[in-house]
Amino acid sequence: MIRNIIFDMGNVLLDYNPDISLRKYCHSAESMILIKNELFLGEEWRQGDLGIITNDQRYDGVSKRIPQKYLDELRDVVDHWDICMVPLPGAKEYVYKKKEEGFRLYVLSNACAKFYHYFPAQFDMELFDGIVVSSDLHIVKPDERIYRYLLDTYHLKPEECVFIDDVALNVQAAGQMGIHGIVFDNSFDEVEEQLKNIG
Repeated sequence: MIRNIIFDMGNVLLDYNPDISLRKYCHSAESMILIKNELFLGEEWRQGDLGIITNDQRYDGVSKRIPQKYLDELRDVVDHWDICMVPLPGAKEYVYKKKEEGFRLYVLSNACAKFYHYFPAQFDMELFDGIVVSSDLHIVKPDERIYRYLLDTYHLKPEECVFIDDVALNVQAAGQMGIHGIVFDNSFDEVEEQLKNIG
C-alpha cells in the first residue's frame, strides 16, 4: 500500500522554465542563447545544485565565458532566474488533496540553496512531512545516495513510497531502490490514475 508520495520540485510542483527570465532580461537572441547555454546548461548549474557554489557564485564562472557587453544581462538572469518558479496548473490542488486523503508528502529536489527563498513563497512548507534538497547534501539525483538519505531520515519503507519526477532517469534510479515511480507529463489526472494502478 502506498502511504508516502515523494514529489520532485522543478516541473512537477513549480514551473522551472529558464526561458522566462531569459526573455525578460536578455536584449538579443545572441545573448539569450549564450547565457542559456553557459549558465543553465553549464557546469556551474550542477555545482549550485551540489551546493559547491552559491547561486551568486554561478555568475563568477559563467562571466568568464560571456562577452563583456552581455554581463549586465547575465547578472540579471543569475539574480532573478527564479521568477519562473510558480506552481504548475493543478499542483497546489493535488498536494492539498493528497494531504487531506492522509498521505505523507515529501519533496526530493535537485536545487541550489535559493530553493529556500522561492519554494516557501509558493507552498506552505508545513504541508510536507520532509524536504530533501540536493545542495544540502552535496548529492544530486539520480545518485542512489540521495534516495537512501530520504528513506533513512524519515524511516520510510520503499515499497510504501511513490516518487513523481519529470525525468525518467531519476524515476528509474528510485525504482532501483524499491520505490514505485511515475514519470510526470504535466497531468495530475494521469498521476492519479497511475497511483491507483500502483495501489
